[in-house]
Amino acid sequence: MASSATACTKPILPSAFTVSETEKSILCHVSFTKPTPILQKLSHANNRQRVNAVKTVEQREASCGGARGWEEAGEKARILVSEKLGEAGLRVLREFGEVECAYELTAEELCRKISCCDALIVRSGTKVTREVLGAAKGRLKVVGRAGVGIDNVDLQAATELGCLVVNAPTANTIAAAEHAIALLAAMARNVSQADASLKAGKWQRSKYVGVSMVGKTLAVMGFGKVGSEVARRAKGLGMHVIAHDPYAPADRARAIGVDLVSFDQAISTADFVSLHMPLTPTTNKVFNDNTFAKMKKGVRIVNVARGGVIDEDALVRALDSGIVAQAALDVFTEEPPSKDSKLVQHENVTVTPHLGASTKEAQEGVAIEIAEAVLGALKGELSATAVNAPMVAPEVLSELAPYVVLAEKLGRLAVQLVSGGSGIKSVKILYRSARGPDDLDTRLLRAMVTKGIIEPISNTIVNLVNADFIAKQKGLRISEEKVVVDSSPEQPVDSIQVQISGVESKFASAVSESGPISIEGKVKFGEPHLTCVGSFDVDVSLEGNLILCRQVDQPGMIGIVGNILGDQNVNVSFMSVGRTSRRKKAIMAIGVDEEPNTDALDNIGAVPAIEEFVFLKL
Repeated sequence: MASSATACTKPILPSAFTVSETEKSILCHVSFTKPTPILQKLSHANNRQRVNAVKTVEQREASCGGARGWEEAGEKARILVSEKLGEAGLRVLREFGEVECAYELTAEELCRKISCCDALIVRSGTKVTREVLGAAKGRLKVVGRAGVGIDNVDLQAATELGCLVVNAPTANTIAAAEHAIALLAAMARNVSQADASLKAGKWQRSKYVGVSMVGKTLAVMGFGKVGSEVARRAKGLGMHVIAHDPYAPADRARAIGVDLVSFDQAISTADFVSLHMPLTPTTNKVFNDNTFAKMKKGVRIVNVARGGVIDEDALVRALDSGIVAQAALDVFTEEPPSKDSKLVQHENVTVTPHLGASTKEAQEGVAIEIAEAVLGALKGELSATAVNAPMVAPEVLSELAPYVVLAEKLGRLAVQLVSGGSGIKSVKILYRSARGPDDLDTRLLRAMVTKGIIEPISNTIVNLVNADFIAKQKGLRISEEKVVVDSSPEQPVDSIQVQISGVESKFASAVSESGPISIEGKVKFGEPHLTCVGSFDVDVSLEGNLILCRQVDQPGMIGIVGNILGDQNVNVSFMSVGRTSRRKKAIMAIGVDEEPNTDALDNIGAVPAIEEFVFLKL
């Protein structure tokens, strides 16, 4: 989010976009307190029988009325299914609307058909681009993604054009977990390699000696629905299971017999590593040369999550060097991978073509889940699996826009200060304002704090519609407190404070005297600023990235750190120092435009007067 934007062009839920003059006129028709006008309640009590039932698909395409939808024409809703969907889901859809299954459409064919459709259901193969959404001419009400990932849907364009996007995040959990265990066992016992060898006429018993899984340590990276099911099954195989996930409640992990540990502890102690984390900017290529270097020599890796979390070139190097003994992969950065992929062709790699959700039961479950979500949207019901949301009213947007940005950035900072040893359970948001509690609607701000906390390390997209639901699903208790202070009543909020309780902090100075991790911010001159970290007052603009250092308060520290960053061509945008008392402890908050490299951060940490530091991405 660009913090240099004016108040009226701040990115608002669910994805970043700029409000143009034309869009402002659209916003005028959207209510903040009733977020359903984009998905108006569709009454079909007076539906008439279609007059031209014998028209061919081509004739209908030529004569359909663009934005004039099914409810206006007295017809059934038209639902286009562009990739194979289970029959159970199709039956649900056919009870409500007219369903057309048209597979392997080109982009041009999809654009031609979409103007006659009220709903579109896709899997991962169909690209729902801005061009496709624009070709709908305002008629398309909902896009349903039969699965979890929505990388193939342009969420920003969908939001701008008033099209809801829903997915089906739960139905394939067991299938994915079972496939991970299947790959784990196949890899440990060289099943695929031995099979290929025997079919080639060879008998190589001594070459394909495997390793036992009993008593070995499995690190589950991502302890959500799939990860926890993998852990249950691995425990049944006699493995010792550890996990890393900043959201997972420690008591839930203990109930399964799993120890929650930090990222570095997980990867450095595991014999087997199973990946179940989403692909986000934070996790993109998180398994790279540096990560592999920290692992035990001979580690074995399974990935049924997202291909992009692994740097595939780095994995090849790790396999060649023997750091990674074997890998079993169901997903790849590019799908399908190239035929000459060194990773796919590596003799110590077992591969499958993205089969994680490919069981009959999972396919039927996903089909039903997405069909029900799509029909709910067509009826005007806002689904709990919605991944975008209607825009808020312009008067609310213009007043709260800079505070919306502040709220999300405070959430992003707070979650990065949490150590990975235990799950986040309790978050408190404290608003200081000259207005009384009844005069300040904080739902949007609460949603954005939640968004900032959850989205950086999750594939869940959080917005005003689903924020409370997602928080509850993640086990987060979000509480709010409004404190009346003597400040300007023209400003809706004087400051926002985010507190996370019951967790350890990777930056001890962020822990307040009362116990929780605490950060606070204000809007100054229309821009979000960080004003307090733990018990230390600071003042730094929340743009770019941030370095926090706790140091001994002595002359020359700003120059020392500034020179280190300057030598690495890292530009400092803001710098602020807060201290407890003269020549005692101080916190230096440094805003930087670029991400410092490892050498720069190591050099900062090596400064004798610096007791701790942390780099935070905004």
